[in-house]
Amino acid sequence: MNQNPEIQCRKYVVRGKVQGVFFRASTRDVARSLGVTGHAINLPDGSVEVLACGSAGALQSLRKWLRDGPAHARVDSLDEASLEMAAPWQFTTG
Repeated sequence: MNQNPEIQCRKYVVRGKVQGVFFRASTRDVARSLGVTGHAINLPDGSVEVLACGSAGALQSLRKWLRDGPAHARVDSLDEASLEMAAPWQFTTG
């Protein structure tokens, strides 16, 4: 669980044309600019999992960006779930 109650964690699963379009790297760049930690990883079914921890405002901004993604992506759906966990120290891609 987070030591800072103002830090929240969410897991997003982004479906559509989200692999092979720099989705993970772009998500990392946006997350880092917002002060969000976590990861973006490709899943075997062609979707991308984004774990994000940060302030409510930063997570809202990231979620809004995830709905569109980078220029060559096509987002068909975005699932979101709250998580109770310790926030990672940085944002990585896998």
